[in-house]
Amino acid sequence: MSIAEPTSIRVIKPGWCTTVQDLGRHGYQHYGVSVSGGMDQLALVIANRLVKNHDAAAALEITIVGPELLFEQTTVVAITGADLSPAIDGQHVPLWTTVDIRAGSRLTFGRRQTGARSYLAAAGGFDVPLLWGSRSTHLSTSTGGLDGRALMADDTLRVDRDAGSRERPRVGMTLASGRRPVYIDQPILRVISGPQHVSADALSVLMNTPYRLTSRSDRMGYRLEGPRVHYVPMQPRISDGTAMGALQIPPDGFPILLMADRPTTGGYPKMAVVISADLPQAAQLQPGDSVTFRTTTLPEAEAALVNQWGRLNEALPPTSG
Repeated sequence: MSIAEPTSIRVIKPGWCTTVQDLGRHGYQHYGVSVSGGMDQLALVIANRLVKNHDAAAALEITIVGPELLFEQTTVVAITGADLSPAIDGQHVPLWTTVDIRAGSRLTFGRRQTGARSYLAAAGGFDVPLLWGSRSTHLSTSTGGLDGRALMADDTLRVDRDAGSRERPRVGMTLASGRRPVYIDQPILRVISGPQHVSADALSVLMNTPYRLTSRSDRMGYRLEGPRVHYVPMQPRISDGTAMGALQIPPDGFPILLMADRPTTGGYPKMAVVISADLPQAAQLQPGDSVTFRTTTLPEAEAALVNQWGRLNEALPPTSG
């Protein structure tokens, strides 16, 4: 059996922040290694399933302004997440659908329509070194991905077509419109209060007023602008582990919503955590968007996550082999 040559993709324009991401670098936080990984892991998994990759295959996370890519070999891809107006040689590319990009074609992105982050999966997965069990890029420590950084012009990406599953992707395979995530720029995100105790008044402030993402928001965390949250800090203040979706309250009283590239520990009190089922929506926000928080219960949070992934597994089962 012959082994196919890896697919080469040349970066003509890198876009604003395009990085290689998978489901993250788990099991090393006690060494100070950030989990990282895709911000919208639901969209990333859907892209991989459409091209018959395993869920944890490496894909491109494309933020707000997309790249221009030259495909030097014919490649089967899927683009999910934000609608950044993708096109192949000037022709519109449908989202949430498997498409064939012929050798010599260029994939470009245009005006942002909805969301902030698109995911480009290619059959076989992007071939970058595996570091501590992941191919994800952590920008602030220059770890993983392609030399630990965002893409640059003249980079070459490789897709290992023999690394995928035994199932062949079917061009035109799509996720039905009724099962696709819908992204809005003023969402309500459900939270579980805690783990640190704060006053009922402080929690009320956070829950009853919209907050706006400032320009200082990135993959590490969203800095939020709105009413100050006043609290009495614990003495002594003890750092503990962080989770994606945790709402930290620093001394200035303006909340920080921790995201994929968050530090492994933090000493600021975490007064609430966005539930896992709402993290894909949070991942699709950009500076200037507004968000409102609403408390929910642990059983409701668990039910929402089970329903979210149950619907996906029914529509697009995990790739086997």
